[in-house]
Amino acid sequence: MTVTGMNHFTILARDLDETRAFYRDVVGLAEGWRPDLGFPGLWFYVGTQWVLHVVGGRGVPEPPAGVIDHMAFSATGLAETIRRLDAHGVKHRVFRQVETKVWQIFFNDPNGAKVELDFAPEELPPPGVA
Repeated sequence: MTVTGMNHFTILARDLDETRAFYRDVVGLAEGWRPDLGFPGLWFYVGTQWVLHVVGGRGVPEPPAGVIDHMAFSATGLAETIRRLDAHGVKHRVFRQVETKVWQIFFNDPNGAKVELDFAPEELPPPGVA
């Protein structure tokens, strides 16, 4: 067996509609086809690849974090993403890795799952973000 890549993450959602709006409108993922699995849920895509599965109707454990610390996505549009998070009232932290100069934004989804977005070093943040 050889692992050839990451397929997807699965999270549990308290509220499917709120989670749908968050990953579509804030994170910028595209909701797409999902087979009938016998329980409520959503699939989100980047291009033609599903990357995030959302399961509804099971509840979310307390505390919501498990052994997986966070999910990370490569992204573009650093300044616009920060403006979008601010506009939606999403608390976030922006870091720049010292050695690689990669920009990272960390925030939590409505269910408590931690999300990381990584941006190329060449991207410029909006004014006031160092």
